[in-house]
Formats: sequence, C-alpha cells, structure tokens
Amino acid sequence: MIKENVVLGEGVIIYHPDLVNLYGCTIGAGSKIGSFVEIQKGASVGAHCKISSHTFICEGVTIENGVFIGHGVMFTNDVYPKAVNADGELLTEADWEVVPTRVKARASIGSNATILCGITIGEGALIGAGAVVTRDVPDYKIVVGVPARVIGDVRDKG
Repeated sequence: MIKENVVLGEGVIIYHPDLVNLYGCTIGAGSKIGSFVEIQKGASVGAHCKISSHTFICEGVTIENGVFIGHGVMFTNDVYPKAVNADGELLTEADWEVVPTRVKARASIGSNATILCGITIGEGALIGAGAVVTRDVPDYKIVVGVPARVIGDVRDKG
C-alpha cells in the first residue's frame, strides 16, 4: 500500500506496489524499492538508492543519496522500547521520542543487518551482512559482526 501522503521523486521504481507499506515518507528521484518494504512517516530516502526486499525503515531514519540497503535490513528508532507503562496501559505515540538515525551518501548495508537508533553511518561505509550496528561508523570504513566493529577501509579495496 502506498498512501497518498508519500512524496515520490521522478523515476522512482516500486517493483510491486501492492506488496509495500509506504506512508508519510519521502523517496528521492530514481530510487528503487523492493517487495515487502515498509517505510514509515518521517523517514527519508535520497535519490538513486536501492532498498531491497523485506527491509524496514522506521520514522526518524534519513538515508542520503546513492545508498544501497540489502534484503531484510532493520532500523530502530527507540532506545528503550516498551508496549505498556508501569500501570499496564498501552503506550501511545505521545509516550515516546523518536531517536534519529542517518545513513550518509553512498553507504552500503548488507542483508539482515540491524541498525540501532541514534547513530550515523558514514559516507561510503560498508556494513557487512548480519552486522548489528550499535555505534557510529566512520566514513569509508567496513564493519562486520555483533556488535559491528571496523575491519578495514573500502578505499583499500580498489
């Protein structure tokens, strides 16, 4: 489902419009969105990005231009998520604060990575498949593992 409040740039390709959930977000020109992707309100995807299938981009996430997001990547936006308060009452949107996350231009995030909120992934950085990113990633660094740690620099790879 693509809600009317989604802003799509020129030439955006959504491969299976009936198999996505997009609402209140912005997607830049020339980006490609795979099946079973959810992009929530207040999230922003830059131009010429590729968002692979089964990815979740929540409110508060900003993805700059030219970013690759692999299959099944999960972003978070709450450091201490809870369903109910101390009295057992269901929490509402008013009961929490979105913690923003930024993915800088030309970064690549491998399949099944989890990106915790409040961090910045640097320009051109490479996140290995399955990594759990818990802290900022410097520009052009390669990180892998749980928790993700720096193992190299993409500029050394030719």
